[in-house]
Amino acid sequence: MRNAPPIDAATLSTLLNELRLPAIKVLWPDFAERADKEGWPAARFLSVIAEHELAERDRRRIERHLAEARLPPGKTLDSFDFDAVPMVSKAQVMAIAAGDSWLAKGANILLFGPPGGGKSHLAAAIGLALIENGWRVLFMRTTQKLQVARRELQIESAIAKLDKFDLLILDDLAYVTKDQAETSVLFELISARYERRSIMITANQPFGEWNRVFPDPAMTLAAVDRLVHHATIFEMNVESYRRRSAMEAKRQRGRPASFATMRNATEIDAARQSEPNEALASDNHDDTVADDRDTRISSSLSR
Repeated sequence: MRNAPPIDAATLSTLLNELRLPAIKVLWPDFAERADKEGWPAARFLSVIAEHELAERDRRRIERHLAEARLPPGKTLDSFDFDAVPMVSKAQVMAIAAGDSWLAKGANILLFGPPGGGKSHLAAAIGLALIENGWRVLFMRTTQKLQVARRELQIESAIAKLDKFDLLILDDLAYVTKDQAETSVLFELISARYERRSIMITANQPFGEWNRVFPDPAMTLAAVDRLVHHATIFEMNVESYRRRSAMEAKRQRGRPASFATMRNATEIDAARQSEPNEALASDNHDDTVADDRDTRISSSLSR
């Protein structure tokens, strides 16, 4: 049996570049050496390096999607305090974080509650979990870019570009009164995604106060109707997390550390000051005893 021709590593590297297989390009020498030593069949070698290529592609895709999502950092489901928001079911949130059917149907998620209740944290954490499960998410606090697109007569193209995102997170929607330009593009965005692509909204005002967001009553009714038609709604009416944290920290501090330090220092100084006085009193007592002894000795000798 003739020996196989030697592998031209440079040619193989070029081929893998052309095929866009960067992981295999890096890994194949080590796996080829291992396969030769352990006698792997060709199919196993090919399967192993292909699995590594797919895993690397998944990793790179998640990195790209995280970068484009613009999520606030550090907001995860693991760090969300479900006990502090008992009206939110952890099991339901975990099911939502998987995505699947509700995103495919273009359903929405609406989170209401006062400031500091964890709405933005939960929204961002769900967004992160969805990205890790292969979905595309964009976190938005304003529609400024859409307003610019409208002025440049490119609003339809701008909204169409957002279709690549399975979920748009509109944070603090009802936090401030919107001007006419912003409410207009916001309504167009909601209408364009209706029953096609999902929206998640956090708001500190219930629907009854949304006349501050959409000054036109007809526009308010139409926007709310589209949002709630296929929606899961979370009412997060709890005390502000920041206020709870501040109060808990205050309770745990108890007596100020500076007072305790001053008290301890005072006691130490008092003890130190008492030591010379006690030593002096002891010395005086010893001197008195010695004088009495000397007097008795002198009297005895004189007799």
